[in-house]
Amino acid sequence: FSTVITVALSVFLMLRTPLDAIPDISDTQVLIEVDWEGQDPITIEDQITYPMVSTLLSVPRVKNVRGISMQNKALIYAIFEEGTDIYWAMSRVLEYISGIELPEGAKVELGPPAT
Repeated sequence: FSTVITVALSVFLMLRTPLDAIPDISDTQVLIEVDWEGQDPITIEDQITYPMVSTLLSVPRVKNVRGISMQNKALIYAIFEEGTDIYWAMSRVLEYISGIELPEGAKVELGPPAT
């Protein structure tokens, strides 16, 4: 009889316990992808990656900025301090990159809101 009561009480308590499946412990980051067809990595680095990384380092609450240059594309990651709202971070990044003069044909796109 005590086994039945113990199992019933355990099931009841399990169903009432709130669970967070996987807590998000990563930093807020904004991904910027720049496509520029027909360009080599060195040109991408000089005309896109370096100016964008330099500018994004001055964004408030930015902890780190990483840039990757490859054939036809640049990827820039702006990593923000803990607790920074993703939408606030995205709007600051858009604000700062709007002031960068990019070469003709370069297309800038922000990645989806994620951590």
